[in-house]
Amino acid sequence: MTLAAIADPTRRAILSRLAAGEATVTELAEPLDMSMPAVSKHLKVLERAGLIERGRAAQWRPCRLQPEPLMQAAEWIERYRHLWEERRDRLDECLKELQRREPKRTSEQ
Repeated sequence: MTLAAIADPTRRAILSRLAAGEATVTELAEPLDMSMPAVSKHLKVLERAGLIERGRAAQWRPCRLQPEPLMQAAEWIERYRHLWEERRDRLDECLKELQRREPKRTSEQ
């Protein structure tokens, strides 16, 4: 759920803003070129993923970053990074070998 939530650039921008400190929905919406209902939908996705928490202070509801799910995702990605890099390197070698074997084309072909 974390990776799906951060796949959207708007949600990543919201998280970047919240990394600097808590903010209201209005403050989060200011730099975004979208309606308040659209911003609220993005916030709900982030909240369901556990990436933000909404508080209640008098008449405003500040949003706060919850970094734990991001740290868990980073740890999971790191565990598999070496495997993915090895596979990428093998694919790279395979493609180079195929290019070496392919006959050179002339402009007449």
